[in-house]
This record gives sequence, structure tokens and C-alpha cells, in this order.
Amino acid sequence: WFYTGSMSVARNQHTASVLSNGKVLVTGGWNGSNNALYSVELYDLSTGIWAATGNMTNARYFHTASVLPNGKVLVTGGGNDHGYLNSAELYDPSIGIWAITGNMTNARYGHIASVLLNGKVLVTGGYNGVALNSAELYDQSTGIWTATGNMANARQWHTASVLQNGKVLVTGGYYGISTVLNSAELYDPSTGIWTTTGSMTNVRYFHTASVLSNGKVLVAGGVNGSISLNSAELYDPSTGIWTTASNMANARTSHTASVLPNGKVLVTG
Repeated sequence: WFYTGSMSVARNQHTASVLSNGKVLVTGGWNGSNNALYSVELYDLSTGIWAATGNMTNARYFHTASVLPNGKVLVTGGGNDHGYLNSAELYDPSIGIWAITGNMTNARYGHIASVLLNGKVLVTGGYNGVALNSAELYDQSTGIWTATGNMANARQWHTASVLQNGKVLVTGGYYGISTVLNSAELYDPSTGIWTTTGSMTNVRYFHTASVLSNGKVLVAGGVNGSISLNSAELYDPSTGIWTTASNMANARTSHTASVLPNGKVLVTG
């Protein structure tokens, strides 16, 4: 490991997206002083330097950022000093400017956005005063959101993974005041319907889920409500069954997991 350039603004609960040009776009977040951020920065791997780019229209944290097939970045929802957001914005890397796009039906933060194989974006769950089981689809060709099937369980701070067969696996999350979930569900984009699949061994939220080169999904860490976890589990889409994987050396939550070109998974933080 070695140090690289620092961002201009300290932030957490932000997003980081790898653009098609290789730069990294960091958006929004919270600065630790009860202030949500509008600011956005670009990291240039070739120089190790961060540069400011266009600010978002709305300050937000616990939002999502998705790189679309056309190279633009869709930011959705989140929260700020005024409450929960249903707004969405598009960033154009070619000009460094944000444009407003269609609003989601539901305000939500702590949700997940997944780019489907058909190019649409599926947003699931989240929180806007209550945990949500609703899901919505964004069409980049029209800028319009449409409702799709509801999940069986309301959840926030869950994971959503696009499988090799195009279905979306949602795992775990947090519901209500103190309920942590081990349940999992599958979304079929061809029908818009959710079906339950095998439950994880452990309840968890703020965990990671990584689609491996063999098609299985590795879930690692998180918190079960009071204790950070070092446990990991593997989901097999062909059987719908979870199996226990070896434990990480350290328990961790709100960490990151990256699938490397050699097929290994790097977990940090």
C-alpha cells in the first residue's frame, strides 16, 4: 500500500464510481458536522491527483451512484438536512455537468441501485421514515421511473447483486427498530417478480456481496445488530443454497469488497 492524493473535502457515506475513462467520481456524503455535501471530485489514476468537478443540484448522503451503459452516472435518493430525497441526477463526464432527471416514486436512503443487463437501473428498499419493500426501474432512454414488483421483506442497508443469469439477488438488511434479516430474494427482470430463495446462516446488514467468476455470491462481514461479524457465506444460484465459507481474520462492517482480475476478493476497512 502507498499514499495517494487526498480529496479536497473530508466525507463519509459518499459514493465512488469508476468511469469509462478510468477516472473515479466521488459524490456527496456527510462531513461530520451535520452537513450533507453537494461537492463532487474526480481522481486521476495517472497523476494521483483529485480535481473538483460540477456540484450536484442536491446535497445528499447514503445515496447511490450507478455508471450507466452510456457512460453517464445516475445518482438517486439519499438524505440531507431537509429530509429524505426522491430526486435523481445525471452526471455527464464529457462536460462535467449534472442534469436533473425523473424523480423516483418514493424518497429513500440506505437503498441499493443495480444496473441490469438490459441497461435499466433497479432501485430496491431503503428508508424514508419506515423501511421500504418497494422497487423501481429507471429507463435511461426516457428518464422515467416505473414501479416494479415489491420485495417480500422491507429492508435497508442490504445488498443487491446482478447474477450471471441476469436475476438480482438481494440479501439481508435492517428492518424496523431492531430487526436484522438473514432472508434473501431473487428479482427476475423478465417478469418483474420477486421470489424467496435460501436464507443466509447469519443475519447481517452493512455487509458486502461479491459475484465471483464462478457465478457464486460471496457475502462477508456486516453487523448483526450489536456485534460486527467476521463470518462469510457463499450462495449458489444453481441450487439456491448458502454454504459457510472460512471466516475473515477480522470482523468488519461498512467495509468494501472488490473482485480482482485473478478472481480473488480484496476486503478492506
